[in-house]
Amino acid sequence: MRITKKQSKWLTVVGGVFSAAVIGSALFVSASSAESGSGLRSSMTIVAPAAAGGGWDTVAREMQQAQRANGIVNNTQVVNMPGAAGTIALENLGVLAGEPNHLMVGGTGQLAGYLQYGSKTTYDDVTPLAVTVEEYDVIVVPADSPYNSLDELVTAWKQDPSSVAWTGGGAFDQLVVADLALSSGLDVDDMVYVNSDGGGEATQAMINGTAQASASGYPDTIDQIEAGRLKALALVAEEPVEGIDIPTTVEQGHDVTLANWRILLAPGKLSDEEKSELESIVVETVETPEWQAAIENYHWNENVITGDELKSFLQEETEKISDLQEELGL
Repeated sequence: MRITKKQSKWLTVVGGVFSAAVIGSALFVSASSAESGSGLRSSMTIVAPAAAGGGWDTVAREMQQAQRANGIVNNTQVVNMPGAAGTIALENLGVLAGEPNHLMVGGTGQLAGYLQYGSKTTYDDVTPLAVTVEEYDVIVVPADSPYNSLDELVTAWKQDPSSVAWTGGGAFDQLVVADLALSSGLDVDDMVYVNSDGGGEATQAMINGTAQASASGYPDTIDQIEAGRLKALALVAEEPVEGIDIPTTVEQGHDVTLANWRILLAPGKLSDEEKSELESIVVETVETPEWQAAIENYHWNENVITGDELKSFLQEETEKISDLQEELGL
């Protein structure tokens, strides 16, 4: 399903009513907890801009556990605020300007969402603190597919674009497929892409023949790969990743390296001292044994980016995603 800008604004309004109540409750709990502590380490609310169980939610809850286990923050709670590719949560974070006891998990999909849907709040209106991890996509086909390498798949795709219907678990995956098409010399207008809601639905689309290939998050597909239901043809990464025995797109001659990174953001209009303390909280959290165990468990790639480097990174990613969306006509 493709959401138009008009539909997105409607979803934002409806979601905002619900989200305001949820985050209002979180604010009350945070304020009450703060009375028994001091500073930003007394209480913290981490907003996951999606339903429980997804990638953003997983990052938020692993941060919560790491902070609790190591006493980094006395009371950390997670609030789920799904809707419109994370833009409902982003706009609610924008309302909390000057309120430092809040963090939100964001990332590539959310950035793509607010660019596509014309969100009134962007990353320029909040406080980016740090990119923490990256999650790589993997190009997969059904186990009985005639394609045994990325080159074989792309060759058939170029010969007859309509013969290879693609799918993926979300908007980010569609950008990966578009990037692969462009790097292979295909016109994205000829690309057949079947929208799926999550990695499980994408896998089912291939098993029932609706799609012949998919770009999906590696953590979402590893079980199907290991079970022999899917064949992995390429890991969408610039360099080989330790522990993942799949050749990368770059190794196979395709300059496709779009990664699904996760970022921690805070409300806007914070003081330098508040921003510095929040950065310290995030950095301390990602250095804990619990967080390092989560990285291994979920097959994330650690890539901590802060400060001026983060500003440059977000600018480059914004330009890259904007270009891909323009090619797709989004």
